[in-house]
Amino acid sequence: QGQLEESGGGLVQAGDSLRLSCAASGRTFSAYHMGWFRQAPGKEREFVAAVRWSGGTSDYADSVKGRFTISRDIAKNTVHLQMNSLQPAHTAFYYCAAAVVGGRLPQRYTYWGHGTPVPVSS
Repeated sequence: QGQLEESGGGLVQAGDSLRLSCAASGRTFSAYHMGWFRQAPGKEREFVAAVRWSGGTSDYADSVKGRFTISRDIAKNTVHLQMNSLQPAHTAFYYCAAAVVGGRLPQRYTYWGHGTPVPVSS
């Protein structure tokens, strides 16, 4: 069975940058879409960014365009989310996920990591 494990979260101050990583293991994800989602306290899980493991264009939520960048390291079976100019509104648990058919809906994603916290102080 496939597994996803996030890392790189932690407390940062407004304006800081952070890079999250998602290590994939247990199966081949080469045909999958890899996504990042986040869930703030009291809110629903929302789409952040996605990319096809095999390459191609990336997709971003409007709220993070120009600020966040998703990338993949095929040799290390890892997907990254580079987050710049973080603000308190970005505070959430960030999750990595994989889907055969990609998109922005969490329901489409069949593999999930346990999440990593990103609290942003003002």
